[in-house]
Amino acid sequence: MNIIQKRVGIIGGGQLGKMMILEAKRLGLFTAVLDPAPDCPAHSISDRHIAAGFDDDGAYRELAGLADVITYEYEHISVKALEALERDGAVIYPSVASLKTIQNKYTQKLALEKAGIPVPRFAKVSGVEEILALGDNGFGYPMMLKSATGGYDGKGNAPIYDKSGAEGAYRQLGGGELMAEQFVDFEKEISIIVCRGADGARVTYPAAENIHINSILDTTIAPAGISEDNKKKAAEIADRVMEAFEGVGTFCVEMFLTAGGEIYVNEVAPRPHNSGHYTIEACFANQFENHIRAVTGLPLGNAVLVSPAVMVNLLGESDGPATLEGLREAYREPNVRVHFYGKTQSKTGRKMGHFTVLGDTAENARERAQRIRRVVRVVGESD
Repeated sequence: MNIIQKRVGIIGGGQLGKMMILEAKRLGLFTAVLDPAPDCPAHSISDRHIAAGFDDDGAYRELAGLADVITYEYEHISVKALEALERDGAVIYPSVASLKTIQNKYTQKLALEKAGIPVPRFAKVSGVEEILALGDNGFGYPMMLKSATGGYDGKGNAPIYDKSGAEGAYRQLGGGELMAEQFVDFEKEISIIVCRGADGARVTYPAAENIHINSILDTTIAPAGISEDNKKKAAEIADRVMEAFEGVGTFCVEMFLTAGGEIYVNEVAPRPHNSGHYTIEACFANQFENHIRAVTGLPLGNAVLVSPAVMVNLLGESDGPATLEGLREAYREPNVRVHFYGKTQSKTGRKMGHFTVLGDTAENARERAQRIRRVVRVVGESD
């Protein structure tokens, strides 16, 4: 089939799905999206929107009937439904097998460990006594308790600072499948976006530095302020992750960098990622373009960084109908682009948009970003 006639089905119609569609439409591709929210960000620009839940088997079948290839912007979806589609011949990227492994943080870490990729020490736990035993015999404190499934943006994580915190952390996460992870005393959190085609061709974006506040990404700085040796080491680890999962499409590999130069993989996301938003303005071919290229069989684009950049998330500051403020003031600065995702309702702490600043240096871009973040904001206006 001529590549321009490809029909792309996307599970998830949030901001990541919307940005995938923007790249797909530039190539004249047909897009269909599955998302339960009738007013999701992707609704207004997709050719078809199936408004159904991520557990609706019939909706997955309907999407498969509209698409030549299926991809996703959100990993907490029905593997069972996707496996059924795959058995019926549907093309799904990244693969259902890789999604099934990555969905569960414990099996994800097992796969990484088996591939010889450095990860923090981890173990499955089923009660407070097992947590305390790990604290006393190897992990020490602090340690992290994590829900193996369903967590994101810090949800599903509970730090345990000493023995007295074990029971509270266990209660906080509500039982279920849990894993404990040894705390890494990191100097910086970094991430690398990698995109791989079905033919094995691969492009790797530069390492970026991430700053989190309350476990939610606040700022991404590209390139990361780390040594060339550490940049090379991180890129090599990210490439090995892609090979381990035989990934097709854009993946994000989040890592911890210690003061001694050790790098550990924290988590892997089998999709474009918040920390890769800077690529839209700062790279020749951004993470969403390369994702669409990869899943439709096109050659991948150049991932070179054409300008240092800083990306800052815009979180909702209050609840209610969403309003973007300060756009005029923000655009008085040169080389700034604001992205407002189109979510109709602002919620405190919800990702509502982001802005990216380009600069001669990352330091210059960061200084200007600090000025802009004082004026641009998303609030919930009362009716």
